[in-house]
Amino acid sequence: MNEVAGALGEFFTYMVLALFAQNAVFTRALGVSRLTKIVDDESDKLTFGVLLCAVLLLSAPMAYVVNEWLKRYYYRVYLRPIVFVLCSAAAFFIILALVVLLRRPQTVRRAVESLPMATFNTCVLGTMLVSATQSFSFGQTMGFALGSGLGYLLALEVVAEGQRKLSHEKIPQVFRGLPVTLLYIGILALAIHGFVGHTVTF
Repeated sequence: MNEVAGALGEFFTYMVLALFAQNAVFTRALGVSRLTKIVDDESDKLTFGVLLCAVLLLSAPMAYVVNEWLKRYYYRVYLRPIVFVLCSAAAFFIILALVVLLRRPQTVRRAVESLPMATFNTCVLGTMLVSATQSFSFGQTMGFALGSGLGYLLALEVVAEGQRKLSHEKIPQVFRGLPVTLLYIGILALAIHGFVGHTVTF
C-alpha cells in the first residue's frame, strides 16, 4: 500500500513540476513554433492539447522501456533520437486508428488535421529526452509526460489570451503578430525562470 501511495505521489509531483515549474514552452522553449502557428491560425486548441497529451502518454512508456534496454550500450546517445521519433510515430498510428474507429466524420477530420502537429513536435521529443537523460523512474516519466502535455495546453491558452490583449493600436505595426508574441513568451519565460528560484548572474 505504501509503495502505491509513494508511486502516486511521485506521479503527481512530477506532473505538477512539468505543468508549472518546468513548463515545456516557458522554461525549455519546446514547441514554440507550433504554438505560434496554432495561435495565429485560431486552430482548435483543445483538440490539439488532448491529442498532444494522448501522444505523450502513449509514447513516454514506449520510450522508457526502450531507453532502459539501451542502457547497456555505450552508443545509446546516438540511437535515442531515432527511437523517440519511432515511439512518436507508433503513438500517432495508435491514436489515428482509435479516432477512425469512432466513425464520427467531424471528430475524425479535426483529429486528422491536428494529430501530425501534436505528434511530430519538439515538446513530445523533448519530454522523452528529458525523462531519459534525467533517469526518471516509470512513475516520474508518466507524470512528467502528462504534466508536459497539460503545461503545453496551459501555455497555448496564456499565449492566445496575451495575443488578444496585444492586438492594440498603440503597438507599432512592425511589432504586431509574431514579433510581439515572441517578446511576450520571452517575458513570461523570464518571469517563470525567476519564480522557480533562478537569479541573474553578472
